[in-house]
Amino acid sequence: MNVLATLGKYSLATLREIGSVSIFAIRGLISCFTPPFYFKEIWRNIVVVGFYSLPIVALTAMFAGMIIALQCYVGFTRFNAEGAIATVVLICITRELAPVFAGLMVTGRVGSSIAAEIGSMRVSDQIDALTTLGVDPMKFLVAPRIIASVLMMPFLVFIADIIGVMGGFLISTTVLEFSVGSYLAQTVQNLEMIDVISGLVKAAFFGFCMACFGCYHGFYSDLGAKGVGNATTSAVVASCIGVLALDYLLTAVFFGK
Repeated sequence: MNVLATLGKYSLATLREIGSVSIFAIRGLISCFTPPFYFKEIWRNIVVVGFYSLPIVALTAMFAGMIIALQCYVGFTRFNAEGAIATVVLICITRELAPVFAGLMVTGRVGSSIAAEIGSMRVSDQIDALTTLGVDPMKFLVAPRIIASVLMMPFLVFIADIIGVMGGFLISTTVLEFSVGSYLAQTVQNLEMIDVISGLVKAAFFGFCMACFGCYHGFYSDLGAKGVGNATTSAVVASCIGVLALDYLLTAVFFGK
């Protein structure tokens, strides 16, 4: 009976948390489309999410492309299919690795920052002060971060697509000694817009997921330094799980297209 009681307790707590996050996400989404719009805050978060995250996303994409090229060569040589490396690198980067790695990297850098920043404001009563001054915290704190994340994540993934494919190209033409002309020709020949579009759509959803979890856990952070730390950890873990879950769902949507 104790086991069943404990299981029921945690199940209800999980459902309650899912409901709270869903309601918070809907409120945040509505706040993005209703005035007033704080353009200065939106621009500041665009710089934080986009410009400051660009180096780590580019570096991750570069190494991802290099690793995929090397691993594909190891596997394809067993079947005398080395010519398919360019196509596989292209599809893996654009459809899967660029959006997922960018989502995880930005979550670790920006999602934790969002949770810590808003959590600190909760601890120091700044959120209550905003409400007292007649400023809606959802519009001033949550909406700009959601807008910035949804706008900038596809941009980051597009850059990651280019750099990731370039990483595979560099390894294939230098280390694996592929012909530059044939590799480029095969890449251009097999490039399809649906591959790029599917990755960019994933990126927009990942940005929304990261911003919502970061804002939610910061917004309802417990008091004290420990509460802010727990909120930051919870935001990163929940965002990473959300990114991977959304990746599967969106991959199923675009499967076969």
